Amino acid sequence: MEFKSLRNIESSFRQIRLFGIIFVAMCAVVVSVALISVFNFAEKQREKIYVLDNGKSLMLALSQDMKQNRPAEAREHVRRFHELFFNLSPDKSAYNYYTDLSEKGYYNRIIAGNINQVVQVDSVVCDFNIYPYSATTYARQMIIRESNVTERSLLTRCRLSNVSRSDDNPNGFIIEGFTIIENKDIITTKR
Repeated sequence: MEFKSLRNIESSFRQIRLFGIIFVAMCAVVVSVALISVFNFAEKQREKIYVLDNGKSLMLALSQDMKQNRPAEAREHVRRFHELFFNLSPDKSAYNYYTDLSEKGYYNRIIAGNINQVVQVDSVVCDFNIYPYSATTYARQMIIRESNVTERSLLTRCRLSNVSRSDDNPNGFIIEGFTIIENKDIITTKR
């Protein structure tokens, strides 16, 4: 009888060890599944951005991969630059062209003549195959004087380089090598 009880203790110990190993393995599986679920949930939450509208209402915005929207951001960056640079209502603004035009008295004549300028960007073509990206802008420029309105064609080229994003530069580009290729009169109409 003594030997049977030893066998029972030994077989019982094996069973307890087997149940312990199975229990630890099941705990590892449950923890692994829980961690994967938590990371997936956290990743989905990172795609959501909540925006305050002047501190009043909370809106939900969805984030996207930065590369997914880069071409649209580049075109909009160049378009906005042209609007800010060429839309003038007796007021002053991009340093190399600004100083050159200032020396020629261009801005003083605009202010003195009460001339308004408006640019309408037709299209912006960007080449994303080579960095820094090249951008060509096709636009119409309207010079509105008291006596007439002159419509001009405007063709410019520049390079876009990536920089860090900020409140002042949400698209994360810097324009380099800005050159006016063509800026000639198309038609002048009397007012």
